[in-house]
Amino acid sequence: MLGLRTAIYKVGDLNEAKAWYGKAFDTPPYFDEPFYVGFNIGGYELGLLPEEHPTTDKAESVAAFWGVNDIEAEYKRLIDLGASEYEKPFNVGGELMTATVKDPFGNVIGLIYNPYFKSGS
Repeated sequence: MLGLRTAIYKVGDLNEAKAWYGKAFDTPPYFDEPFYVGFNIGGYELGLLPEEHPTTDKAESVAAFWGVNDIEAEYKRLIDLGASEYEKPFNVGGELMTATVKDPFGNVIGLIYNPYFKSGS
């Protein structure tokens, strides 16, 4: 195993999701096709796939957590962009904090402040 490469979110409206995620992650897509949109987020890929049968009722068996420096500010910013509260920022031990929101398409987006973990390549 080489480590995480891509986190994929399924969305009902690919163009709307592309715009929302571009604002949420403050970056344009590097790959933009009608069947897939990919963003480079700090060396990791966030992918969007169009749903065949759009729904906002998504399974929550896996959550990708995106590293942030200020979890309170990023959580609030995503809510201001149209995400809904799911789990407010909370301390899970030491300085480590996590939070989750739901994007406008029903996907869980995790946020993590973890000063102990340094990403590799």
